[in-house]
Amino acid sequence: MRSQISEEITFRKLEVLIAFLECGSLNSAAELLGISVVSVHRALHSLEESMACQLFGHKGRNLIPTEAARVLAETSRDVVKLMGDGIAATRKAAGYSSGHLKIGSLYSLTNSTAPEVIFDIKLRRPELQTELVLGSNADLLHKLKHNLIDAALMAVPDADPDIVSIPLFDDEIYFAAPAGSPYAAESAIDLRACAGEKYVSLSEGFVTYHGFVEAFRVAGFAPNVVMRVSDIFSLMNLVSAGLGCTLLPGRVRDVFGDKLQLIPLRPEYRMRQSIGVSFLRVRERDPNLLALAASCRMLRHSKTAGRGNLAA
Repeated sequence: MRSQISEEITFRKLEVLIAFLECGSLNSAAELLGISVVSVHRALHSLEESMACQLFGHKGRNLIPTEAARVLAETSRDVVKLMGDGIAATRKAAGYSSGHLKIGSLYSLTNSTAPEVIFDIKLRRPELQTELVLGSNADLLHKLKHNLIDAALMAVPDADPDIVSIPLFDDEIYFAAPAGSPYAAESAIDLRACAGEKYVSLSEGFVTYHGFVEAFRVAGFAPNVVMRVSDIFSLMNLVSAGLGCTLLPGRVRDVFGDKLQLIPLRPEYRMRQSIGVSFLRVRERDPNLLALAASCRMLRHSKTAGRGNLAA
């Protein structure tokens, strides 16, 4: 069915009409709305043309609303209020500025990064309830794009116009072996010399798994993977128990103390992960996500300053 409502009739013009009738003058309406008198006059004139009937008369230089204008204004109040309530309900359903923030995180970030971010958010917004959802990079990216989480602490994804990412730090990948292994004395590991080893790895979808695959591709052989697991702490347990070696990011270095060793890879195998926080671009003005972004920028600054102090 063809709509009888002109596309030139907008909510903004109806709000201008309501303000004009409530204030009684162009100047007062302009002051209330924070716009110029010219903008108010232009909006009312355009609205009258779109309605195809007379809404205003003139008395000298003053604009006088007709009965038709009053009828439209009364209906508009209900319409604008209903739409405002609908927008608020829609934003609430999407999690916009609700009292609950659901943050996705890689398992490897729960030792330090995720708690630091959440602690800072609680200082900024004490009333905000936070929930941590753990998963692989692929899983978190899927949840983010389907609004199942509000943001994700993970490896920065490939460029995507729908996603905003704030980098936090870069992390290097290391060769991981049980404590006391023959590799402990090596200054850097040549993976080609480790072709006879047994390996354990993460499942596909984890960013560290993709680094694992790429490193052995460069080494020119397929590793003998005896077991795959779905979280990095189980992986570290397997390594410390002597089930096999693996590749791990440096951020987990202190988790298992002296039970396993992280040894640098030779330059031809070295790779880095860029870790950051990501959220949907359509929600970048959400107050909760603005607080999260501020917390992450502070964390990035502290990490950068820390590296600077170590260098000094």
